[in-house]
Amino acid sequence: MSGHSKWATTKHKKAGIDAKRGKLFAKLIKNIEVAARTGGSDPDGNPTLYDAIQKAKKSSVPNDNIERARKRGGGEEAGGADWQTIMYEGYGPNGVAVLIECLTDNRNRAAGEVRVAMTRNGGNMADPGSVSYLFHRKGIVTLEKNGLSEDDVLMAVLDAGAEEVSDLGDTFEVISEPTDLIEVRKALQAAGIDYDSAESGFQPSMSVQADAETARKVFKLIDALEDSDDVQNVFTNIDISDEVLAELDAD
Repeated sequence: MSGHSKWATTKHKKAGIDAKRGKLFAKLIKNIEVAARTGGSDPDGNPTLYDAIQKAKKSSVPNDNIERARKRGGGEEAGGADWQTIMYEGYGPNGVAVLIECLTDNRNRAAGEVRVAMTRNGGNMADPGSVSYLFHRKGIVTLEKNGLSEDDVLMAVLDAGAEEVSDLGDTFEVISEPTDLIEVRKALQAAGIDYDSAESGFQPSMSVQADAETARKVFKLIDALEDSDDVQNVFTNIDISDEVLAELDAD
């Protein structure tokens, strides 16, 4: 049940966090707007919106921006774009599978930017379905360790449908079926455990072991993709050992 998974090291980031803060804010605000438009603007009755707001707050998005996005999405305030979710598939350096989730109001622009980022960074676009079968949609809750052990977290979420607790160094990640995500999040709250984000994402069913050189190339590709305002999330099936991760951290 408890396990050690490295798939989330696709999120491994070093320098340049502040430089990306503006882009991150924009993406988090977009999530709030879409969640409010899809399920209503009351966070108490819309768990997806509740979690989108929680993640934005944890990332220090100003409350005014959060509130305006919620009202725009719910139709209480004018504005807001017609956001569409589009998935693109491809392969990165050394055949690493790449799944790119876009939230855009301009399909042609999104497709163009994704294609350019892929081709300039050793990637290739793939036909729909040729990569996505390697991934499963899962509920993912991330939390800071804050002195907690893996067993502490496991005991809190075991009866709520959690499948796995992964130790990712500074953080824990709780994996569940998407349908159990809200119960897992509530179980953490009931246990008094603070969490950073709760959302559905994609976990690979098969991963590719990567050396440091491949990992650098894949992270460069991920950075280029995430540089697009239309790209919300990038998922890969790269697997990075502790040794390789230490080597990357030393760069």
